[in-house]
Amino acid sequence: GDDRRTDLVGEAEELEIEDLIAEEDVVVTISHGGYIKRLPVSAYRKQKRGGRGATGADVKEEDFIEHLFVASTKDYLLMFTDQGQVYWLKVYEIPQGSRITKGKAIVNLLQLKPQEKISSTIPIREFSADKYLVMVTKLGQIKKTTLDAYSNPRKGGIIGISLEKGDELIGVELTDGKQEILIGTKEGKAIRFPESQVRDMGRGAKGVRGISLAKKDVVISMVLAQKDATILTVTSLGFAKRTLFKEYRLTRRGGKGIINIKVTDKNGEAVSLKTVSDNDELMVITENGMFLRCAIKDIRATGRSAQGVRLIKLQDKDRVSCVAPVITEDEE
Repeated sequence: GDDRRTDLVGEAEELEIEDLIAEEDVVVTISHGGYIKRLPVSAYRKQKRGGRGATGADVKEEDFIEHLFVASTKDYLLMFTDQGQVYWLKVYEIPQGSRITKGKAIVNLLQLKPQEKISSTIPIREFSADKYLVMVTKLGQIKKTTLDAYSNPRKGGIIGISLEKGDELIGVELTDGKQEILIGTKEGKAIRFPESQVRDMGRGAKGVRGISLAKKDVVISMVLAQKDATILTVTSLGFAKRTLFKEYRLTRRGGKGIINIKVTDKNGEAVSLKTVSDNDELMVITENGMFLRCAIKDIRATGRSAQGVRLIKLQDKDRVSCVAPVITEDEE
């Protein structure tokens, strides 16, 4: 009787809302303090490398933007936390803001646990069985699970990976099972191996060793190899270096890796590795909330053991916190 009809009305309303939403690309930002918003792609502007940077989000003094990516309003966001949980959200459910608004606290949109932080966000159109999610942890574990294992969300989140005490989930990539993985560390090491060396495991598995780390070293990034792309490494003191993929020889997973960047007192420790090509643009964001948008082609490609060129001038105690690719306004 009536119960079924109210269900249908609810579903119909949900479908209609989605039909009324215009499909468009938006920039989604998530701050260190856990605020999220979406804004038009055109809200960002370019600047020359080495410039002082424009101030971005008007977030609290101790807060800064940590994740920035482009997604369609109709996409799902799979949100992985540092504690290995997964939550999901429709992009159009994220409140629209401007460059200077703070956005909405993610805790009001998702039921995060205390101290839990978003470490990776993957926009997904559909949950297919021939796609995989590959995850890497701070202490060097790697795990691969089919995407369809994540298609039934629960309000309180579902487990994405089991973690050892003291470990954190730091990166997640969507793959077709045939990629090559490159893992980079804070002390400037990197390892490259085929994804086929990581067998497919269940959602709750711990994974296998991806890289053997030196005592104080930790993993900072995982990227997928792309044929003509280069690897961009950015350091805490604002230096950047770009190196061709072929300079990183293919080895077996679990090794110690090779040198990726020369880490010195002058350039600081490695903060981020990204896959980039010549026509990409990049947003570099600092802990004090400075933004610098620059073109990758302005950073020349060098060998593996270089220490990089200065990308952004930092004030005394400021450090680079986040590096994110940006799409250019004329691509819309």
